[in-house]
Amino acid sequence: MEDVKNLYLDLMKQCLTNWIYGDAEVSIWSPKKNPLKRKITEFLKAQGLQIVRPQPMQASKRITGEDRSPLAHTMVGLKRLDNIQFCVKDIIANNIPGDLIETGVWRGGGTIFMRAILKAYGIEDRTVWVADSFEGCPRPDAERYPEDTDDVLYTSKELAIPYDKVRENFERYGLLDGQVRFLKGWFKDTLPQAPIERLALVRLDGDLYGSTMDALSSLYPKLSVGGYLIVDDFGAIPACRKAVLDYRESHGINEKIVKIDWTGIYWKRSHGKEE
Repeated sequence: MEDVKNLYLDLMKQCLTNWIYGDAEVSIWSPKKNPLKRKITEFLKAQGLQIVRPQPMQASKRITGEDRSPLAHTMVGLKRLDNIQFCVKDIIANNIPGDLIETGVWRGGGTIFMRAILKAYGIEDRTVWVADSFEGCPRPDAERYPEDTDDVLYTSKELAIPYDKVRENFERYGLLDGQVRFLKGWFKDTLPQAPIERLALVRLDGDLYGSTMDALSSLYPKLSVGGYLIVDDFGAIPACRKAVLDYRESHGINEKIVKIDWTGIYWKRSHGKEE
């Protein structure tokens, strides 16, 4: 049976990253310098047409999440999905109490995979929490978090995936059920009052210092000893890294940080007072 579970979860990872159809990927041709070509593409777009060109995935970069697919339901890459699987399997094997949460879900791929793992192992007493504004990143709050002063991620429309679209993605995999719950809104508003008693896995993907700190402040006290804290943007975004290090220092967290790939890290909580 373990082979069947692994086969299903491997297929899920290949689908979520679009590895399975990576050779057929295309990118939209969008000329910026040539006014005539730009007018042609605008005319075609008005007719519901677009010019595309082949852009097959780069396998080595898809593994590490550096090759972003326009069709994938996650941008984290295979290594970070492997890490989620490793953590959840260990949580199940050692009966670490608590639910699973990701803060900042994009198209939902990471949380879809969490739900798939629970499904594969027949776990019915844990919830996957899907926390996101579904409007993209927040505007920097420079007064509270000066580290975010010059951040412009809030202008990225690509990061603003609607709530209904994420739910639809869960449905496509047959994984939208009562074990999936959504926390819609900014982390500073939703997480402090979220009806979560205990967590076994916390995965942070909020990019900003403020979003990362808000999530840590509300969720880390609920993380069980033996549970895992994963940070997606630790290596990629200095403000995120600083928030993690600042929180660890101020709360006396000294568990070893383990590198997943070029940006992702995690640690296993081994001590500390649980809320």
